[in-house]
Amino acid sequence: MAAGLTDISGIKVGVYTDTSAVTGVTVVLVEDGARAAVEVRGSAPGTRETDLLRPGQLVGEMQAVVLAGGSAFGLDAASGVTAYLEEKGCGFPAGNYYVPIVPAAVLFDLFIGDGKVRPDAAMGRRACMAATADPVQEGSVGAGTGATVAKIYGTAWSVKSGQGSAAVQKGELIVAALVAVNAFGDIFDRKGKLLAGPRNPETGKMDLTTEVLVNMTGGAFSGNTTLGVVATNASFDSTALTKVCQLAHDGLARSIWPVHTMWDGDTVFALSKGDLTADVNLVGLLAAEAIAIAVERAVIKATSLGDVPSLRDLAP
Repeated sequence: MAAGLTDISGIKVGVYTDTSAVTGVTVVLVEDGARAAVEVRGSAPGTRETDLLRPGQLVGEMQAVVLAGGSAFGLDAASGVTAYLEEKGCGFPAGNYYVPIVPAAVLFDLFIGDGKVRPDAAMGRRACMAATADPVQEGSVGAGTGATVAKIYGTAWSVKSGQGSAAVQKGELIVAALVAVNAFGDIFDRKGKLLAGPRNPETGKMDLTTEVLVNMTGGAFSGNTTLGVVATNASFDSTALTKVCQLAHDGLARSIWPVHTMWDGDTVFALSKGDLTADVNLVGLLAAEAIAIAVERAVIKATSLGDVPSLRDLAP
C-alpha cells in the first residue's frame, strides 16, 4: 500500500491549523492543473465552483481544491488560494489574465472551539505556502482540526476525528484519497468493528447511532459533513471522473453509518493527474478502498481538542 494523496506526482497538500479556535484549512494544490469532477451526496453541503466540474463545461482543469472548517463562512479561504495562484500565473487564460479555478467545500465545526473564528483568505494563503509533496499531515489538523463524529447526543458527547490520507497501488496505477471526517454517524473499521460511536451521557459507553435514532421522536443534528479528495495517475476526463467520485462514496458508506443524511453535506472530489490508461471501474473501486482506509486513519490519528476526547484518550 502506498502512503497518501501526495503519492500522485504533481500534487501537493498544505494545511493551516488553528488549535485555539479549533478550525483550519487543507489545500490540495496542483499548480499546473488537473482534470477534476465532484459528487455531492449529503443534503447540507457548502461548496464553491463545483458547477465547473460537471461534464461539458468550458474549463477543463482546476489548480486547487480547498477543504475548510467554518461552515459557509469558511468558503472565504478559497479566495486566499485564488490570489496565491494568480500571483504565480496559474489558472485559466483569459486575455492578459489567468483565472485560477479553485473549487471548495466546507464542514461545520462552529460548535467546537471558538465558533467566531473561521477560515478566511489569510488562512487559505498560509495553507498554500505550507503545501508540500511530503506525506500528508493526519489527525486533528487542517480541515480536520474541528472535526468530530457520532454526534446524535450533541458535540459534547461525540468523538474527536480529523484528517486522514491513504493510497492503494496496482502495478503502476495509484489511487489515493484524503478525507476530513466530520460525520453525524458512527465510524467502523474495514472489518465492520465499531471504532467511534456516540458516548452515552449516562454510562459514558459508546452506543450505535442507528439504535438511538430509531427510538428518538425528534431533534436536529446539525454540525456535520465529511469531505474527500481522491486522485489517480490514470488519464480520465470529467465524465469518467464523475463515475470515480460516485464509486468513491461507497468508501464512505463502508466506514460511516449512517452516512449521506439530511444533516451531512458529504462531498467527494476526484482528480486525474497522469497519462496512465486504466479501467474506470477498477479506479473507482480502488478509490472506495482508499477512502475507507483514510476515514479509519482520520479517527485513529486524531487528538483531543475543544473538550472532545479522541480514541487515544478513550481507549483502555
